[in-house]
Amino acid sequence: MAIRNLRFTDDPILRKRCREVEQVDDKIRTLLDDLADTMYNTENGGGLATCQVGILKRLVVIDVGTGLLKLVNPKIIETSGLQERLEGCLSFPNQWGKVLRPQKVTVEALDENGEEIIITGEDQLAQCLCHEIDHLDGVVFVDKVVEWMQ
Repeated sequence: MAIRNLRFTDDPILRKRCREVEQVDDKIRTLLDDLADTMYNTENGGGLATCQVGILKRLVVIDVGTGLLKLVNPKIIETSGLQERLEGCLSFPNQWGKVLRPQKVTVEALDENGEEIIITGEDQLAQCLCHEIDHLDGVVFVDKVVEWMQ
């Protein structure tokens, strides 16, 4: 496993749409492990998308304290409710703002073995799923801030 270099603020790769992963193989599993190592070795990391390390593949890792999720080609298939939460991003250090997100989301994805999974997350997990999936579409949290925090 390896810790990857993060991309920051105005790096154009953060605004690009990531490509679908066609086959989950050992290279993809290694990349997911690298993402997890990078996230765990960066302060305040609850999730990380591949574009944040310069790779345009639809992969994210998330851990909001309930265990590591490794998601391939995640897609939100259902949302409900609304929450306003304080949000930051590893690619935008020391920037914090309130963002409106769904209270609950259901996500369809593949796991690290290429098996289909469905995940339903509420509150912080819903926020993080939305944040990381936004990254895969070239959308960053600063686009959605409704109130900046100091």
